[in-house]
Amino acid sequence: MSITVGTPPPPTELIVAWVYLFVAGLFEIGWAIGLKYTQGFTRLVPSLFTLASMILSLGLLGLALKTLPVGTAYAIWTGVGTIGTALLGIHLFGEPATAMRLVCIGLIVAGIVGLKLVS
Repeated sequence: MSITVGTPPPPTELIVAWVYLFVAGLFEIGWAIGLKYTQGFTRLVPSLFTLASMILSLGLLGLALKTLPVGTAYAIWTGVGTIGTALLGIHLFGEPATAMRLVCIGLIVAGIVGLKLVS
């Protein structure tokens, strides 16, 4: 279905686009964390997982961009990836979980929610 500029997409199409975007963000987390395990792309299995996650993440982002505004979608995609990667870095790699770091992650969450509410 083609959408003309200025015509809002059907509600179902919007829901699907948001799901694509969220899953794309999850795959972004997968490839960001996967990079740590590739050891500079010297380990085959983690490297293949990381490359597959990259392709899926970008592919799903591209599908979401057919419906969603590029600025909003890109900001949310990177935000989901940033939040997930930061939290997994704390959990998996023992990165610091200082109060200020967690507050900053919370600000990213607030930004994502705000963008979703105004889009």
